[in-house]
Amino acid sequence: MCGICGELRFDGASPDLAAIERMSEQLARRGPDDAGTYQNGPLALGHRRLSIIDLSTAAHQPMVDTALQLALVFNGTIYNYRELQDELRALGYTFFSDGDSEVILKAYHAWGEQCVQRFIGMFAFAIWDQHKSGLFLARDRFGIKPLYLNQTDQRLRFASSLPALLAGGGVDTTLDPVALHHHFTLHTVVPAPRTVLKGVRKLPPASTLRLGSDGTRTEQVYWTLDATRPDQPLSEDDWLAATRAALRRAVERRRLAADVPVGVLLSGGLDSSLLVALLADHVPELRTFSIGFEDVGADSEKADEFEFSDQIAQHFHTRHQQFSIPNQEVMQRLPEAVAQMTEPMVSHDVIAFYLLSERVSKEVKVVLSGQGADEVFGGYFWYPKMQAAQGSALERFSQHYFDRDHAEYLQMIAPKFQVGDVSSDLIAGELAKPHADTFLDQVWRLDATTLIVDDPVKRVDNMPMAWGLEVRVPFLDHELVELAARMPPELKLKEGGKFPLKAMARGLIPDTVIDRPKGYFPVPALKYVRGPFLELMRTILMSDACLKRGLYQRDYVDRLLADPEAPAHFTRINGSKLWHLALLEWWLQLHVDTFSVNPD
Repeated sequence: MCGICGELRFDGASPDLAAIERMSEQLARRGPDDAGTYQNGPLALGHRRLSIIDLSTAAHQPMVDTALQLALVFNGTIYNYRELQDELRALGYTFFSDGDSEVILKAYHAWGEQCVQRFIGMFAFAIWDQHKSGLFLARDRFGIKPLYLNQTDQRLRFASSLPALLAGGGVDTTLDPVALHHHFTLHTVVPAPRTVLKGVRKLPPASTLRLGSDGTRTEQVYWTLDATRPDQPLSEDDWLAATRAALRRAVERRRLAADVPVGVLLSGGLDSSLLVALLADHVPELRTFSIGFEDVGADSEKADEFEFSDQIAQHFHTRHQQFSIPNQEVMQRLPEAVAQMTEPMVSHDVIAFYLLSERVSKEVKVVLSGQGADEVFGGYFWYPKMQAAQGSALERFSQHYFDRDHAEYLQMIAPKFQVGDVSSDLIAGELAKPHADTFLDQVWRLDATTLIVDDPVKRVDNMPMAWGLEVRVPFLDHELVELAARMPPELKLKEGGKFPLKAMARGLIPDTVIDRPKGYFPVPALKYVRGPFLELMRTILMSDACLKRGLYQRDYVDRLLADPEAPAHFTRINGSKLWHLALLEWWLQLHVDTFSVNPD
């Protein structure tokens, strides 16, 4: 788990090593254990290392194999690297290190660009093929590991974060009107390849990109998700048995690949509790960690789930640590969290992950987390509502998911940034893709392959890696997701959703945890749009920078500020529309305003 960056020149010039150093420095928090650079002809690479597998200097990056004339920078973990290592040894390859990085190099040499299909894990990497004078970039199936791109006629740069590209310089920071529409419609999700900046793009999940030093470019998709029923129908017992086997394999045989201790982020919900149950017999003195926040008022909803996480910790005798965060600290540390956002994110979980990761990173380097289970196994409250809705697939989806309709968007955004209803076009096109049997199959495939990449997956990489903490997400094991995608929707929605996981958990964890209502515990300092939080947003939205940018129509902003907790001023999934506006403006002030808006 690391931070990577690089530059490939197309114009015959030498790469800008100063820019590589600036990008690398921006990525330092992702990899505090080691750093390195490499240059060969038109290509330069930078790397920041978080040592997880093969802690020796033999695994230093950029990793160069002089015999094969290949160089690599890699961010992530290949969980099946031992099996691939054995397979490659049988083909005659020898290894100078004992980790997953060198396995990528040898696999690329042995199997070419198709090597990515053999990798089980989360990854973003770049391989320089000196013999072919070509650069090969790849990203994992669910985009768990980020890869941002900035390309001009003269060169391409890539990095693990958008701010790193900005630090390199020469990025067009003009706002992308299409991306803005996605951002304000899809809970700040901007699907690849776009970002809110015209000059920065993302390599899509499950994609590879080959670039020649002459500027030739070939992009390919190497994996898609089939959401159709199998030819031979399976019984409920068959589905449940297959789920048990797939999840056990994902957790016990794959996500423990590390040469350092592995813990669990234990929320007290079904998903993380099930991970603890599966690991307890395999990890002596398993470390678990929970976070909670200060309640607001005697009658307010509970701002922690310690009641349930304590049950799991006691049941499995884990070494448990509980962190309770006062609301004052949330507000004090909020600027730090925004400064570490690689893209703007409004979920309250972002600050929770930031503060939890700071504390956990002092104890372990690797943790497992339950993100992805709700999207893959149908756990959110809006899925049954979509199922019961009438109309087209787009209408059923949008009326329970979109943050604001297009008409309201046009009232909010300034005329110079207005576009057509591009988010509806995008979602309609994704839902209509072949190989999905029912409407909910279409929705869950969209979630897993497109929406989940930016929320929650992006925050699970971004916030922990700001503290040098690797988070692994077993529920996004691609073989488990493939199984769940072919499962009948009624099976997943049984007993209020996530039935296969609930069935698997029976007898493993207490029923009180399985049968509790799904938790959406708040971060009170950010949930209630009042007090210091409201004043912060007012200051941002009335600032000279915001007024000069002219992104929002002022009468819309004024309406939100006048009555920020009015029901109409919250999204369909209960997010503050005012926070959406303020967060983007704040992020732009912190990350973009110091850089030129014009490319090289």
